[in-house]
Amino acid sequence: MATPEPTRRGPLAGLRVLELAGIGPGPFCAMLLADAGATVLRIDRPGAAPARPGRDLLNRGRRSAVLDLKHPRAVDALLRLADGADVLLEGHRPGVTERLGVGPEACLARNPRLVYARMTGWGQDGPLAATVGHDIGYIARAGALHALGRAGGPPQFPANLLGDFGGGGMLMAYGICAALVERAGSGRGQVVDAAIVDGVASLLAMPLMFMAQGLWRDERGVNLLDGGVPWYDVYETADGKWMAVGALEPRFYAALLAGLGLADAPDRADPRNWPELRARFTARFAERTRDEWAATFAGTEACTEPVLSLHEAAEDPHLTARGTYVTRDGFIEPAPAPRFSRTPGQLPDPAPAPGQHTTEALAEWGLADAADLVACGAAVQA
Repeated sequence: MATPEPTRRGPLAGLRVLELAGIGPGPFCAMLLADAGATVLRIDRPGAAPARPGRDLLNRGRRSAVLDLKHPRAVDALLRLADGADVLLEGHRPGVTERLGVGPEACLARNPRLVYARMTGWGQDGPLAATVGHDIGYIARAGALHALGRAGGPPQFPANLLGDFGGGGMLMAYGICAALVERAGSGRGQVVDAAIVDGVASLLAMPLMFMAQGLWRDERGVNLLDGGVPWYDVYETADGKWMAVGALEPRFYAALLAGLGLADAPDRADPRNWPELRARFTARFAERTRDEWAATFAGTEACTEPVLSLHEAAEDPHLTARGTYVTRDGFIEPAPAPRFSRTPGQLPDPAPAPGQHTTEALAEWGLADAADLVACGAAVQA
C-alpha cells in the first residue's frame, strides 16, 4: 500500500505541479513552488543518478518519477498526468516538448485549465530562440552585464544569480502565480513564456528610469549605485576582508563620517572631491579589521555592513534569529521565503533520488497502470 504524501503547508497547498526535469532556473522555480506548499512531481529521465541526491537543494520538496519519453506508453502516461495537474513546467529548448508529443497544444487540448510554463534563455520566438546559451550570455545581450563592474574595467558577472535565478526562475514563479490568479476568474489555463532575457530587462527598470531622467550614464562604475560614488562602495579592511557602504541619504552619510572619524571630510556635493573622499575612506577602513568596523557601525544609521561569507552569513545573529538559513545534515540551505502569516510554509523534505517514488507517485496521480509502466520499461522505479 502506497504511503500517503507528507502533509504540506503554505499558500499553494493543494496545487499540483508537474515538473519536467531540467537544470538551473526551472528547478529553482519548482523549489519555490514546493517551498510554498505545492505538490510537485518531478519527471526525471532514465540515466545515472547523482551520488548524493539529497544535497541537490534545488530539487527539494518534491517526489520523483522516471519516465522514458522515447517510449510511447511513457508519453501517454505524461499526458494523463498533465490531465490532473494545475501546472506543467519545462525548461527545454523551443519545440522539444512538441516533438515529444507533450507540448502545450496537446496538453491544453486535454486539460484546458492547465498552466503550461516554459523556461528558456531567449524565449519561445525571435532570431535566437533556438540558440544555446547560459546566464552570462543572456545578461550580456540584455544589457545588464555591461552595467556591472568598475569604471574602466571589464564587466563583472554575479555568478549566475542575475539571469538564471533572478530573471529566470523567479520570473517563472511569478508568471505561474499570475496565470493561476487569472484562471480563478476565467477557468482557463494558458502558456507562460518565461525568458531570462525578458526577466533581466524587468530587473533593469530602475537604471532605465534613471537614464530617462538624466541621472544615469550608460557606462559602468560611474553612477550612484554601481560604485561611481565613494559613499556606495566596498572597502578593504586591515585583515583583508571588506565592508559594504551604502550611505546614500544625508543623515546616513553623516553617520558614516562620524563612525570613520572624518569630521573634516570635503563636501560630497562637489564631484571634484570624490577622488579625495574615496582615498580617505580607503585609508581609514584599512586601519581596522572588518569585525572592528562592524562593531563601530552596529546600531548606527551609517548603512555600513560587513561583507560575510556564506558560512558566516548562516551564523549571523540577525539571520539566525529569523531562521533565514537552516542547516540540515551538516549543510546550509535557505529557508522558504517569503514568510506568510496565516499559511506559513515549512522546510520541505530533502531532494529525492531520481525515480525514488515512480510507482507510488504515478498511482497517487491517478495512473492505475503504474506497475505495468514500470514492467514494460516506460517508467523506472529506483
